[in-house]
Amino acid sequence: AASKLEISMPPVVEVEVGGTARIECNFYIPENASYTYIDWFYVDRSNKQVRLYHVTASGVLEDDTDYKKRLSLGEDKALSISAVTLQDPRTFVCQVGAGSYGVGENSTELSVYRRLPANPALCSRLSLPPQIARCVSKNSFPPPNITWHKNGEQLHAQDNQVTMPSTLTRESSGLYTVSSALYAPVTRQDRHSRYHCTVHYWLRGQRRALDSQPVQVNIFYPAENLKLKVMPSSTLVKEGDNVTLVCEADGNPQPVFSFFKKNLDEWQDLTSLAEPDSGILRLHDVNKTSNGTYKCQSLDLDDLSQIEKDVDLVVNYIEGVHVKMEPSSTLREGDSVMLSCDAYSPVGLKYQWRDDKGKKLVEGNQLFVKNLTFEKSNTFSCKVMAPSVPGLEQSKKVSVAVEGKPRIVAISSPLYVRQDEVINLTCKAIAFPPPTVQWSINGTAHEYVDNQHVASNLTVRVSHDLVRAGALCRVSNRLGVSEERIQLVVDQKSTAESQGVIIVAIIVAILVVAVLGAVIYFLHKKGKLPCGRAGKQDITKPEARKDKIVVEVKSDKLPEEAGLLQGANGEKRAAADQ
Repeated sequence: AASKLEISMPPVVEVEVGGTARIECNFYIPENASYTYIDWFYVDRSNKQVRLYHVTASGVLEDDTDYKKRLSLGEDKALSISAVTLQDPRTFVCQVGAGSYGVGENSTELSVYRRLPANPALCSRLSLPPQIARCVSKNSFPPPNITWHKNGEQLHAQDNQVTMPSTLTRESSGLYTVSSALYAPVTRQDRHSRYHCTVHYWLRGQRRALDSQPVQVNIFYPAENLKLKVMPSSTLVKEGDNVTLVCEADGNPQPVFSFFKKNLDEWQDLTSLAEPDSGILRLHDVNKTSNGTYKCQSLDLDDLSQIEKDVDLVVNYIEGVHVKMEPSSTLREGDSVMLSCDAYSPVGLKYQWRDDKGKKLVEGNQLFVKNLTFEKSNTFSCKVMAPSVPGLEQSKKVSVAVEGKPRIVAISSPLYVRQDEVINLTCKAIAFPPPTVQWSINGTAHEYVDNQHVASNLTVRVSHDLVRAGALCRVSNRLGVSEERIQLVVDQKSTAESQGVIIVAIIVAILVVAVLGAVIYFLHKKGKLPCGRAGKQDITKPEARKDKIVVEVKSDKLPEEAGLLQGANGEKRAAADQ
């Protein structure tokens, strides 16, 4: 066991700004004796102890200091300081008096910190001497220090090479702002280097670090190499393509570019066609005249040095596609013909024949067609392709003219019509040379021609003469004549329906007359009508009395139709009686 008074305290207590600091004072008195007093002090800037508390068995006395409203004592006599500020970091002393065992004391350093310093701000700027970047860390306590790194490796100061001067500023808030600049020589190889700073600070007794965002330095250097590319690849360029020439230099900033094309022994300046300040020349819809050597020239405005690079542009093309026909003389129906296709290209070609619907007929440059007719399609297409250059192809169409006298292929006969009806007569024929169409009757004609086909529509009104004679369609050209007659047939069903309507009307009229006759007969039998021979009257006279019934029946029907008028007893009567 210890034989003297011992006091133990933590050497350092760290607390965040605004928090509460608790400083413990643990002591041991031999034989479990009691303390006489406990005093708490702090050490001011003049290194003088200022008492805060005086504790005895009879009570606690708090001295009047700047800490008075923020101090408290625990039951274990630990000192607590609330609402810690940046002005509180100092030494606190605990002194214990133990009677005959004497007086002992110990101390603790109070350290105050902010949670984290603000993120370091990094800016880059080249100057002479070359300042690469400046790093600034604000609002930290205690003050941190700054280190510099290039591509992840820490830089160290070197005489006349790398320097890192820094400044420390205490703000009115008590926080610190630290600024550090990095000066170092740079070369072309440093154009891809990345620099950053690291702020090192203390937090809860541990050393921490905070990295800035990396930056790249914009380094100026002249061009050493020049590239001129053709896009797409020059081996695949075909006529009609859009080609881009791209000139690239490895200098910074980019030099001034110029473009030229070699024509015989001279260079044609194409710079006006290039995109300004870009090193790009676009060639639209190239053809075989675009073939040749192109040159890009760069000019460095700092030292006026020039670099040149050229490239050959090869444009693949097909030209002169033509078709030869054998025999070349006039062809008639039933003849045969040989079609031969040819073209020129600097690369190998492949031929293919197709019909007018795009259907492949044969591979190769020749097509043999036999038994030519009007009905079959006589239009063919020769497709020329360059297998080594995808998409390079051309086509040539050819129509084989087949001559022959006209042939009527469609006619509207027989045609069912009605009297006085307006109808359309149609006559279609095929022939070459183009024929003329004539009709044997008058009307309004409309003619339609499609290649070797001709169609004529004639609008007429149906008459008895037209029905009897019909209509003749005559088609002719210099090779012959073809004609056909359209037969017109009266629609019997429609005629019968018309006649039926007439007959029904006649029957209804006869029935009405019969009823009237029966009424007259009935009245005569009753004696209400004076129809005797002596008193016989002319019922057709206009001066007859108003109460008499006057009926006049005229009929031009046949005798058998007239005989339908009968009396009430079914006997036929004379016209006078009726």
